[in-house]
Amino acid sequence: MKKNNTKEPQKASRSDASFLTSVGKNMLPNDYASVLKELKERIRSERLRVTLAANSALILLYWDIGKIIVERQQQQGWGAKIIDRISFDLKHSFPEMSGFSPRNLKYMRKFAEAWPDQTIVQRTVAQIPWRSNLALLEKLDDVDTRLWYAQKTVENGWSRNILVMQIESRLHERQGQTVNNFAATLPPPDSDMATQIFKDPYLFDFLGTADLRKEREVEQALMDHVQEFLLEMGAGFSFVGRQMLLEVGDQDFRLDLLFYHLKLRCFVVVELKAVPFDPGFTGQLNLYLSAVDDLMRHPDDKPTIGLLLCKSKNELVVEYALRGLNKPMGVAQWETQLTETLPDNLKDSLPSIEEIEAELKGEV
Repeated sequence: MKKNNTKEPQKASRSDASFLTSVGKNMLPNDYASVLKELKERIRSERLRVTLAANSALILLYWDIGKIIVERQQQQGWGAKIIDRISFDLKHSFPEMSGFSPRNLKYMRKFAEAWPDQTIVQRTVAQIPWRSNLALLEKLDDVDTRLWYAQKTVENGWSRNILVMQIESRLHERQGQTVNNFAATLPPPDSDMATQIFKDPYLFDFLGTADLRKEREVEQALMDHVQEFLLEMGAGFSFVGRQMLLEVGDQDFRLDLLFYHLKLRCFVVVELKAVPFDPGFTGQLNLYLSAVDDLMRHPDDKPTIGLLLCKSKNELVVEYALRGLNKPMGVAQWETQLTETLPDNLKDSLPSIEEIEAELKGEV
């Protein structure tokens, strides 16, 4: 009988090496989920801290470089060609680093000129990315306005594109301009915050092109662009629903848009009107606010706020219409900013406010 010389494969076994295996969920300790959540939050927080610290250090480095260039040009008459030479030498010495192009060095010089106070740089503009800082330099000349947008970028975590959109929509001029009765219907801290959050006019650029009008997709476009819509509404809005059916007695009503504001801790009803403000609109909105307060508001929530977006308004009429009401309401205009800048022959290709409202109400 022949002896089989074939050797059985041996399993690798070492005390310092093993394949990672996952423990089944039924074998996990009771507090595992809470510990894992804590670890994740710690890692996210630390990773964010390190990223922000690295960004801050880079911005301060760019400011220092720009300041040195400014000083040498002012004190020793360095010419523009010196920047090209600095770029060449820095890229040669630090080939692994980007950002030392002649163009970027000129931006550093402009950056240092725009922000001569290092304290402001450290406290605010060093907290936002370089490309966002460039947007501030390119889009804004006024120092106070530039600082306002820088602070808002830090506060809201805006990307560069969002920052540019907010600048171009002139948010700083619109914020806090809504005619309202918040001071009379909300306690001071809430009324102040509500006044600053709501803006006038609201911009709905994302709704309109000729294609949307032809394909009757305005309503769907609004849903597809909820993110942009919330951004225009301001930080803190959470979308709840649209065209929400409300049955009161034997009558049916529809709330155009319903949001929940995370900072104000309350629901916000938004009604869109394609016509100038009419005092009767406040009665309808008052009904909606009362219904939301009765049917949806949690005991810990604050009173529901209403916002009427109209084609136009007379501020005195609005003031009289809101006077004496005990529900917090604001009235603002809404417009499509695109129509203000397009050539006349293209303006007709955009959907009108009447068509947009009809689409939202399902009448077309």
